[in-house]
Amino acid sequence: MTFSICVREEYTDDESERQTRFGVAVTTRLPGVGTLCPFASENGAVATQSLVNVELGRKGIEYLDDGLAVEDALQSLLNADDGAPQRQLHGVDADGTFVFSGEECNDWYGHTSGENYTVAGNLLTGEAVIESVASAYESDAFGDAPLAERLVDALEAGHAEGGDKREHLPVQSAALKVKTTEEREVGTYYDDLRVDATETPIADLRETFEEARHGQEILMEEYGDELEDDENEDEPDADDPVGESTGAASDQ
Repeated sequence: MTFSICVREEYTDDESERQTRFGVAVTTRLPGVGTLCPFASENGAVATQSLVNVELGRKGIEYLDDGLAVEDALQSLLNADDGAPQRQLHGVDADGTFVFSGEECNDWYGHTSGENYTVAGNLLTGEAVIESVASAYESDAFGDAPLAERLVDALEAGHAEGGDKREHLPVQSAALKVKTTEEREVGTYYDDLRVDATETPIADLRETFEEARHGQEILMEEYGDELEDDENEDEPDADDPVGESTGAASDQ
């Protein structure tokens, strides 16, 4: 009923520290896909689809957060799932990838993967859909645009290739999530977006991204100095140890 992509990217932040970001994006010809399929944290990204078992996504991320490798985490969940032949499950963590398509998924179904990404889909017009998603991401992997925008580009490529074959279903949806190991004082508005019920899911997701990015720019223009001042106030003065200047004391 859907196609999706999970990715991992390493990058250098503004403090010259190495960081990792994870992203997942998905679209389908049913409403509310963002509530069911995409999961992400600062430790990885997972997509669960076909005959959806939401717990595969929730527990998959929990296992990654607990330190399990993505292959071990997701395979263990499938091993305990009686419905595994009807599932698609894939994801990435800091070191690897995992992708699975059960033999009872509905045609066309399949998956592909690269060094730092996985793509899977079912009930598609053909294999070209996931190939186009992968190619679109690879062509601009680690590019200058935000990962959220590049995930929309990847979904758009698959949609243009035919996407979900159930054209009799007019209501569609799309969603994306991006998480990073980088600690930020201000969150990024466009890294967790959903379009729950529309006939134009990718176009609407892109418009939502653009509006969220514009809102972020306005926020930083109007309140950037205040946010920076708040950050500086949270840092203790090197010549004034915490509690000394205020005479603060406590018994515990």
